[in-house]
Amino acid sequence: MGRWFFAALLIGLALATAAKAACPDDTAIARFAGHILQRQSPTPFATLSPADGRCVQEKLVAIFAQPFGDIVGFKLGLTNPAIQQRFGIDHPIRGTIFHATLRATSGAEIEARFAAVPVLEADMLVRIGMGGVETALNHHAALIRHIDQVIPFIELPDLVYAPDYRPSLGDLLAVNVGARLGVVGKPIAVTPGADFIAALGRMSISLHQDGREVSRAPGAAILGHPLNALAWIARDLARDGRPLRAGDVVSLGSFSPPQPVVAGQAWAARYEGLGEAQEVLVRFR
Repeated sequence: MGRWFFAALLIGLALATAAKAACPDDTAIARFAGHILQRQSPTPFATLSPADGRCVQEKLVAIFAQPFGDIVGFKLGLTNPAIQQRFGIDHPIRGTIFHATLRATSGAEIEARFAAVPVLEADMLVRIGMGGVETALNHHAALIRHIDQVIPFIELPDLVYAPDYRPSLGDLLAVNVGARLGVVGKPIAVTPGADFIAALGRMSISLHQDGREVSRAPGAAILGHPLNALAWIARDLARDGRPLRAGDVVSLGSFSPPQPVVAGQAWAARYEGLGEAQEVLVRFR
């Protein structure tokens, strides 16, 4: 790693707000981030508590904002019971997404080796149209008024750690819940009423590799309803003094198991049940 690159990482850490948790030292975090940015699996930090993991994430986000651009919103991880079971964690977690996460549009061709451990998931975005989401609690009729778009989305996260390592909650938080890239489809305008709310829960999201369906899930696969995921992240952010604002984009979580990425593959996520069916497509080189 060049001296300039390592120095840039340290500058990013210096810009991050100091956290209360007992973080690993800044040099260790800069080295950790450097491995991730060079698409290498880093050595995990030893016995990283959730508080320490959040502290590492805060500093990592400051570093990642240099190559990946401005913060544009947030993502939920572990919203699907099957994925929670895989990691042995029974609640969602939060990460930050960047301009680069939403830069590619449907039909894009992406380098297969875009991350240390690149995978693909069928996801869904919502765009915040009006602040105050945290006051809506779990009342769907109130929550729906705070979003103006539902956006088909193939997330391209980075699992980061070596395949034989089972990450803890602190480990997952430390790597910003794997946020990396993604491919965005055509936005669907939100109609703030009971019919649209019901359709969000019933809708079907399917994932296809080279024309072959590999998974299918209803909207209700995400915490019982996509709006429940929105409520969870709004409250989680508000506790940290950062309420959702108009224009923020939220990645609600995976509707499919993480899929390995291989050069030459073509993938499609299909969204049915919110008016005309929509697809988002990506090909890997």
